[in-house]
Amino acid sequence: MRKTARYASLAVSGLLALSSLTACANDAASSSSGAGSKGDGKGTKVKIMVGGLDKVIYMPAILTQRLGYFDSEGLDVELLSEPAGVQAETALVSGQVQGAVGFYDHTLDLQTKGKSVESVVQFSHAPGEVEVVSTQKAGDITSPKDFKGRKLGITGLGSSTDFLTKYLAVKNGVKVSEFTPVAVGAGPTFISAMQKGAIDAGMTTDPTVATLLDKKAGKLLLDMRTPEGSQQALGGPYPSSSLYMQTDWVNGHKDTVQKLVNAFVKTLKWMSTHSASEIAAKMPADYSQGDKTLYAQAIKSTLPMFTKDGVMPANGPETVEKVLKAFNPNIKNAKVDLSKTYTTEFVDAAK
Repeated sequence: MRKTARYASLAVSGLLALSSLTACANDAASSSSGAGSKGDGKGTKVKIMVGGLDKVIYMPAILTQRLGYFDSEGLDVELLSEPAGVQAETALVSGQVQGAVGFYDHTLDLQTKGKSVESVVQFSHAPGEVEVVSTQKAGDITSPKDFKGRKLGITGLGSSTDFLTKYLAVKNGVKVSEFTPVAVGAGPTFISAMQKGAIDAGMTTDPTVATLLDKKAGKLLLDMRTPEGSQQALGGPYPSSSLYMQTDWVNGHKDTVQKLVNAFVKTLKWMSTHSASEIAAKMPADYSQGDKTLYAQAIKSTLPMFTKDGVMPANGPETVEKVLKAFNPNIKNAKVDLSKTYTTEFVDAAK
């Protein structure tokens, strides 16, 4: 282990412990759609792991439940939560859950590892991620060209924030070995890491972004919450949050998958016709962390990332592959069959 990585690990050991506690708490407080929540046969049971239920980028998961669309499709959906998308991926491939709400890019990464996983409904056409620099370092870090020698916050090693941070560095002439990625989760652990100087900058999402700006603890460096921001930073649309599942399970449970996709497409359509305040009012009360106005603003800032119909954006998979090939040797040296990383079968039927 490089010394810099060891020191960074020590610096945030307390934060990681807190993150683990948060994960446990999230699992204990997992959410069920209500119908047949105890396996009483009132609905088809499906477990979905979300890479952070309270993250705005994954909002369609909890919102679909709150709107009652799972119930109306005859589904008993249990939503579980982990602080990082890579942990949702792990839960899926290990068979703990039937679906994962996380970034589409995991389907490409998993294919190179011999796992067949596909996105069945695409929530977004932009990452929804923001690179935030701490207020103290804002004068020194003005672009990814300044990442060299820095401690950069990510949700977890192997997460999509890790992938995107590495791409932005390499694209701007900084080698992956020249900066230190620090896994600090999201929410309070990310904010604390930035305030205490454990990270100089980092990639996160709303509502963490809104809170950092409100506390004046950080400043925006790169904003990828809109298709325009994605185009500027990544060179094209970047399909991110999605529901992805193991291909064998999809093929063996097409009726259930169709019902899930129907529910999510209804939610995306509903989101496209309602204001941020109206959406915020449907979410669990504790998601606003006591500031409803700030939470509604966080939703408003992130809304442009979402699709209105769940369809994979044109050229989106190619952009993701280009990004991953820039720094990931496994993908760079592999032939990825993009047609097997997603399907439009269910979204087409839902329309």
